[in-house]
Amino acid sequence: MSDLAITCVDARADRYAAAPTLLFRLRITESTGVRVHAIALRCQIRIEPARRRYAAGEAERLLELFGETPQWGESLKPMQFAAVGVVVPSFTGATEIDVPVPCTYDFEVGAAKYVHALSGGEIPMLVLFSGTIFRRTDDGRFEVQQVPWSLESRLRVPVGVWRELMDRFFPGEGWIRLRRDTLDAVARFKARRALPTWEDAFAVLLEQAEEGDA
Repeated sequence: MSDLAITCVDARADRYAAAPTLLFRLRITESTGVRVHAIALRCQIRIEPARRRYAAGEAERLLELFGETPQWGESLKPMQFAAVGVVVPSFTGATEIDVPVPCTYDFEVGAAKYVHALSGGEIPMLVLFSGTIFRRTDDGRFEVQQVPWSLESRLRVPVGVWRELMDRFFPGEGWIRLRRDTLDAVARFKARRALPTWEDAFAVLLEQAEEGDA
């Protein structure tokens, strides 16, 4: 039986990806000395919001996700960030690999909304591992075993890494998703007012809403 350990040592922006992608660097060790032919590894990545503190401005921006701060003892639950798979090539003893993790800036997704609300510091994450280990025995046979469900690794990703990644693809911008009928209505409003950009249309609508609340 293999004796496997996996540690996530860091995460960085992929400078050459066609879409926003973080590279999670994994260090994998096998202590029995038997050669590992391959590992079909699955990584479930979660954000653990209870593992950090928040400034007043951050708490205000997190209201939609977690409610008022007196509720946070119950509401700061782990949230899904990504689930990805990777094939670890053959090694003996230890190896390191990069796991590409696609990221979204869609504010309908809780993880993106959470990270956008942070002014700085770090994103507390947990990586849970599962999958299948293939190894070759001394007599040339292949053995198959499961990656233990108990394997996990915690890390803290600097918020600056996320900002760098998103600024490369969406400099000074963000994304929201609208229903088609809502989009059509805003488009008609924009056309009637001869507004040059979507941002101008939303600015006028917000101004009208504030005047109505006054």
